[in-house]
Amino acid sequence: MKIKLIVEGGAMKPGPAVAQQIGPLGINMGKVISDVNTATSGFKGMQVPVEVDVDTKTKSFTVQVFSPSVATLLKKEAGLESGSGAAKTFRVGNLAIEQIISIAKTKMPDMLAKDMKAAVKLVVGSCVSLGILVESKDPKEIEKEIDLGKYDHEIKASVTNLSAEKKAALAPFFAEVMAKQQNEKKAAEEAAAAAEAAKAAAAAAAPAARASSAISRAAPVPGR
Repeated sequence: MKIKLIVEGGAMKPGPAVAQQIGPLGINMGKVISDVNTATSGFKGMQVPVEVDVDTKTKSFTVQVFSPSVATLLKKEAGLESGSGAAKTFRVGNLAIEQIISIAKTKMPDMLAKDMKAAVKLVVGSCVSLGILVESKDPKEIEKEIDLGKYDHEIKASVTNLSAEKKAALAPFFAEVMAKQQNEKKAAEEAAAAAEAAKAAAAAAAPAARASSAISRAAPVPGR
């Protein structure tokens, strides 16, 4: 019998959901948790798909670990807890092509990609929805560059080591992007607040204006 779980890498804990699935099988839950944590220790901080295959007759089991989703791996690589809520306008990370290739290599067995180049494009495509830049560029631009062969050398050689120099170059660029985004966000929030204040002021002034108009109409006209 196969039980599918999503656990935090290296940190699976007993709980109602786990007990409900494993408890009735009569196997040692503590041993299952221990084995799962050992098997997923390399994915700490990530949500990891796990399959526990249980022999109900012998009460033995095996643990199979599947790699986390592309989105999970990208967020881990970029040091993010979540993606952007507005990917088109607010960027949350900046990765190098080497980091993208590393993730593509990890996920290649699970992907419907004919080759590594296609797998890399799929990973870059996920950067679009998460709001992550690649090589300090819009990931859609990187997809075009991949098609044009700009990164063929890195992809064919499976280059996954990111040099300290390149990493240092990516950081300042993204710092500038973040600063610009924060300023634009602040300006938009201030404009929205000003618009709301003007709207409220107009609403408050309307009754007084109507009352003044009514009084003017009711006042007697001299000489009549």
